[in-house]
Amino acid sequence: MASWDSIPESEKPFQRRLMEVFAGFAEHADYNAGRVIDEIEQEGKLNNTLIFYIWGDNGASAEGQNGTISELLAQNGIPTTIQQHIKTVDELGGLNVIGSAKTDNMYNAGWAWAGGTPYKSTKLVAAHFGGTRQPMAVSWPAKIKHDGTPRSQFHHVTDVVPTIYEAVGITPPRVVNGIDQMSIDGTSMVYTFGDATAKGRKTTQFFDIMGSRGIYQNGWFADTFGPRTPWMPGLPKGIGEWNPEHDVWELYNLDEDWSQANDLAAKMPERVAYMKNLFLVESTKNQNLPIGGGLWTPVFHPEDGPSTPYTEWNFSGPITGMPEFAAPKIGKFDNTISMEVEVPENANGVLYALGGFSGGLSLYVKDGVIHYEYNLFEIDRTKIAATNKLPTGKAKIEVESKLASPKRGGPLDITLKVNGQVVAQGRVPITAAMAFTANDCLDIGSDLGSPVSLDYFDQAPFAFNGKIVTTKISYSKKEEKKDQNSLSASPDEGQ
Repeated sequence: MASWDSIPESEKPFQRRLMEVFAGFAEHADYNAGRVIDEIEQEGKLNNTLIFYIWGDNGASAEGQNGTISELLAQNGIPTTIQQHIKTVDELGGLNVIGSAKTDNMYNAGWAWAGGTPYKSTKLVAAHFGGTRQPMAVSWPAKIKHDGTPRSQFHHVTDVVPTIYEAVGITPPRVVNGIDQMSIDGTSMVYTFGDATAKGRKTTQFFDIMGSRGIYQNGWFADTFGPRTPWMPGLPKGIGEWNPEHDVWELYNLDEDWSQANDLAAKMPERVAYMKNLFLVESTKNQNLPIGGGLWTPVFHPEDGPSTPYTEWNFSGPITGMPEFAAPKIGKFDNTISMEVEVPENANGVLYALGGFSGGLSLYVKDGVIHYEYNLFEIDRTKIAATNKLPTGKAKIEVESKLASPKRGGPLDITLKVNGQVVAQGRVPITAAMAFTANDCLDIGSDLGSPVSLDYFDQAPFAFNGKIVTTKISYSKKEEKKDQNSLSASPDEGQ
């Protein structure tokens, strides 16, 4: 991980801006949480309102790696250089564009490590508290007397619901709508409300994310870092041969070493062995096996990402808002899209779009000419366009997408046809193996969410001014078989 001093001076303004935007948004979130509490107070209900304020859902994220303007580059395993990001930012208007609708930015992993101080590591590391620990404040003026003393008892997010149940006198139901409920594993924290020094009642808790693992019991914590280093771009070296049984474990006495600075594993091998076995027991009880199962999709089989059982889709007219994870995977599988449309004079607008400005693809008409764009997370945009205008009236538009290589993220050959005639061809050099976005959609007839292309960014949603009659999307026979195999595997997505 880079130190601040090791970053070239020419890159430091970019790196500072990424963290400034995060800091600004953190303040924005905190301020608006305060507005909610202020409103509760104005309504005269604050005195008897139980509030849990947890600052985050995991440790600071290192998924920005070396600093990024498009976060899902990391999830797709696409390495880039900082100069590529700076070049793109300059083309978009300069540093002030970071934090706007034209970036999906994430700060350098070094900022994440600093943000987790004094703990080590970051989000996606279950072994260290820099990946998991969060400050929490609990307020209930009618029942909890403020004393200003932090509570040091070990607790986990699974303890919040049991705390609420005990605090307000709820007995959790054993059956809901005829379905037996799973047991609640958490431990109520009510006992700490009136006694800051009370002995902790949480005895055991396990942690695991994609092979990074930890286990707590009675003041002791054993862990192993796992096969992935979240702040390193690309796939981990040797991941194909990784065996969790060969991982090296650490051991810490949290009562004396709460920041995990003094590894006692070499001095206490028997306790390490006991804690490793305890981790397997807890994993078995909580359906956490196999170890590393969360790596299946993002590392080994991106083609098995969330998908539907369909290999063919037929749409009538325009549609909006089909979530990407439920939509056809038209940017990473062999497929053909066939559209029956009516083209007006001076045709303009989006025929279809998947994803958003931070990554996606789009087929659109600009001043009568058909264009295809594959936006690889803003770092690279492949544009393919016809030379002549579309004929007016009824037309059949086809887009054939075919992977030129079976390797992860391999090139994609694109052919555009109008009324059976090839009007443009080109190759997308690198594809998104996992997904373009976690929150955008497929639209037909417009680009309703974040616009994929700069060509119509200021005109979004840039609805097609002709008529879309039907749209048929179909995978090749090869992809049909692959998709069915993916469904039968039922892998853990690992997100």
